[in-house]
Amino acid sequence: MTVKQALVSDLIAALGGDLVGASDVAISAIAPLEDAGVDAISFLSNPKYEAQLATTRAGCVIVHPKQAEAAAARHGAGTTASCIVTPDPYLYFARLTQWWAAHMRKPRAAPAIHPTATVAADAVIGRDVEVGPHAVVESGAVLGDGVRIGAHTIVEQDARVGAQTRLEPHVVFGRDCVIGERSLIHSGAVIGADGFGFAPTKGEQGVEWVKIEQLGAVRIGDGVDIGANTCIDRGALGDTVIADGVIIDNLVQIAHNVKIGRGTAIAGAVAIAGSAEIGANCIVAGAARINGHIKITDGVQIGPTANISNSIDKPGAYAGMWPFEDAASWQKNAAALRGLYELRQRVRALEKKTT
Repeated sequence: MTVKQALVSDLIAALGGDLVGASDVAISAIAPLEDAGVDAISFLSNPKYEAQLATTRAGCVIVHPKQAEAAAARHGAGTTASCIVTPDPYLYFARLTQWWAAHMRKPRAAPAIHPTATVAADAVIGRDVEVGPHAVVESGAVLGDGVRIGAHTIVEQDARVGAQTRLEPHVVFGRDCVIGERSLIHSGAVIGADGFGFAPTKGEQGVEWVKIEQLGAVRIGDGVDIGANTCIDRGALGDTVIADGVIIDNLVQIAHNVKIGRGTAIAGAVAIAGSAEIGANCIVAGAARINGHIKITDGVQIGPTANISNSIDKPGAYAGMWPFEDAASWQKNAAALRGLYELRQRVRALEKKTT
């Protein structure tokens, strides 16, 4: 099988950057510095790994201008390697992966509705739509132009999927839910399950729970990325809302009537309780917990495993569990806690001397 290749000059023509070295180096892979072969391109974004420039076998390395001298020396040391100099190597790498996926992978088959798929007669299907094997598109659903529905995925009644959005295999996209354009939902995600709403009442054998029908939906904006096995519950009355540009990792739980602002990033295993509101451009690190009915302002960074029990009205970094606080204070207290046993022993020794 012939391996597809691109020249460094092709990459620069597509993505920009300043060249150090030869432009005709052939690239057939993207790899980390330590693993890259002569046919691979890699990147250096963290200066602490600069020493790897001298040892990497990568045919091309993407570097910051501060590493341009080292990159030039690397080329001048007699190798045939090239370097691309750019102000943000990590961003360049991200755009390179997109270009690579679009140009270097095996082309997909022409969009089509698979013979085993079930599409309701009154569903609205745009141009160039792909519906995979055994997928289901129910009555009243709307699929915009260029939508891709993966195998065994279900788009339920009256749901709407915006143009160029992709639902990977085994996604459940619930009734009345809406997602905008150019978004992506990974496999196993469930959008629009019932929120956890029950009213307690006293029964003959103790507490009984009366289900509250969840009558709202989920509204998701443009350019949203939702990870595998993530669950976003529909609203009880109003909608659960995910704004444009939000990125959500795998295994995240978002309860009913939560609102998440534009550009916020949520890492894996986060749980957000009902009716919480998170502002724009926030970062919620892995396994953090956010209580229901609280508000978090724009520009907040929440540390891993933090338990956010109260509203946050000031931008900044927050961390800790019981209780959470600003990250700098929590780090000082955590460092002091590690020395607590030693301090206890010293106090006991002083007490013995004074008695």
